[in-house]
Amino acid sequence: MKFITLTDPLPYQACVATIGFFDGVHRGHRFLIRQLTRYAAGHDLASLLITFRTHPRQVMQAAYQPQLLTTYDEKCAQLATTGADCCLTLDFTTALAALSARRFMAEILKEKLSVKVLIIGYDHRFGHDRSEGFAEYVEYGRELGMEVVRADAFAMSEVNVSSSMVRACLAEGEVGMAARCLTRPYEITGRVVHGFHVGHELGFPTANIQVEDVQKLIPKNGVYAVWVKEKTGGEERVWGGMLNIGLRPTMENGENRTIEVHLLDFAGDLYGCRLTLSFVRRLRDERKFRNKGELVHQLREDEAMVRMILNKEQ
Repeated sequence: MKFITLTDPLPYQACVATIGFFDGVHRGHRFLIRQLTRYAAGHDLASLLITFRTHPRQVMQAAYQPQLLTTYDEKCAQLATTGADCCLTLDFTTALAALSARRFMAEILKEKLSVKVLIIGYDHRFGHDRSEGFAEYVEYGRELGMEVVRADAFAMSEVNVSSSMVRACLAEGEVGMAARCLTRPYEITGRVVHGFHVGHELGFPTANIQVEDVQKLIPKNGVYAVWVKEKTGGEERVWGGMLNIGLRPTMENGENRTIEVHLLDFAGDLYGCRLTLSFVRRLRDERKFRNKGELVHQLREDEAMVRMILNKEQ
């Protein structure tokens, strides 16, 4: 895939394009993009994805804080696996938001990007007038010499897969269903920072993770089985992990949410390292124990369960 900007010379003469924020690059997005690439191949056109660096609602609503499934870099990496020829990232500005759908189609899609065919997601709308929809886009396209095609909707087991649906799954700790929708485990990445150092005392030392992107969605509090990846240069190390997300009610006052992972069969220093956590399964809710002894007993049971789960995943 070639990543382009509006100021770059176009690497094609004409293209078929689709537009979306594509957060998560989930099965629904991939189904849409497959329609795009197949249409392009059948009509001797390049295939172009048009996306945005920041969530459009952040421009329209200053106080809006998105809960993203993918950072911008993660999204680009996933889009690069879809088979589309090119990807254009637009900066969603107030000026862009003020464009009508017709002006956007004429000034951006036709004049700057040489879009011959526009494939519209089954529920997608663009332009400042949100009352306009597919029928209006078809009419504007006819006036501009641009064909507008509605994509088929994607359903998995009678459930419409969407970014909102995946977020709802993660908010409930349903990381297995989220992975089915995403076609891969959900991941968060962060640096190992100094924490409370209580894990060492309990016999379960943990790496305290500070997530890199504050807009990244953190799944529901609780205990999870995860894979932990660390890349150094071209090498990648992977460990099984027992992850706790929560407020540490047994050890602390329950005010600060932490992300702490105990790496199975690991000894060493990871401070400052960049780790990626891949969610496999949620074991249980976080809860408060009467004393450290009860907590340690539960941690041993959790570790045994995590090992069993991850052994089945290998």
